[in-house]
Order: sequence, then structure tokens, then C-alpha cells
Amino acid sequence: MAEVRPAGADTARGPGRVLVALYGVFALAATSRAAVQLATQFEQAPLAYLLSAVAAVVYVVATVGLVRGGRPGRRTATVACAVELAGVLIVGALSLADPAAFPDETVWSGFGRGYFFVPLVLPVLGLLWLRHLSAQNSPPPPKSPPPKSPPTSPPTSSPPPP
Repeated sequence: MAEVRPAGADTARGPGRVLVALYGVFALAATSRAAVQLATQFEQAPLAYLLSAVAAVVYVVATVGLVRGGRPGRRTATVACAVELAGVLIVGALSLADPAAFPDETVWSGFGRGYFFVPLVLPVLGLLWLRHLSAQNSPPPPKSPPPKSPPTSPPTSSPPPP
């Protein structure tokens, strides 16, 4: 028997499955990395390790939003992808501009160069996929009523010319 899914719960179908898998892997990897770094090496690079923890939270939220699907899930995933993209761009730029502030790498350092730039590409793909789904799931625009014909005025009787 076919599985019945609620309308709009399609974020994890088709290419969305790949996104869910990638976000799931990054959520697990970033969470594990941040937990180890915070527990054992926090004093060496507190900013970098706290940013790794923030990245982990963002990846978990994005994964949950994509898995959840529907309008609320898409909204959650969209916010998470936007935050991730902003984080990658800001942390990437700062890590290159001031390497001393980042004595150890984060997931987003150097625009994700330690992860083959997947952290830079992933939110862009996620946002594109979510935009595609929103356009696909939005109701068609309402039909506009036909144009009204100009009002007709009753013929006026004009006096005959002299």
C-alpha cells in the first residue's frame, strides 16, 4: 500500500533526499567535533569552537526542517540555510582577514575549505531546492475577473440645430 504523506511534506523526496543526507552528516559531524573541542580544548580557541557549536545547531535545525517538510518545515529549513550561508560568508571572510582570531579551524573557516567547500555550496543548494518547492506548492494565482466594459449612458436628446 502506498504511503500517504501530507500535502507539502516533500522536502525529503527526490533531490531533497540528498540534501537531508548531507545535512544529517554535517549535523552529526559538526556536533561531534564541537562536543570534543569544547570538552577538551576550549581554552585553545574558544571562538572557533563556539562557532563550531553554532554550526552544529544550524545543521541540526536544517536537517529537522527538511525532514519535517510541509510549510513549517520548509520555513524552518529556509531560515537555517540562510543563517548557514551568512555564517559561512562572515566566518569565512573573518578567518581569512584575521587568522590569529581563529587559531583552529571551524566548519565555516575559509568558506568551508576543510570540508571541500561543501558548507558554502550546501546552503545555496538548500535555498534553491526550498524555493523550487515553495513555487511548486503555492496555489495558482487567482484568476482576475474579466475587464468591465465602460458604462453606457442613456442617449441624451439634444435640441435640433437651428
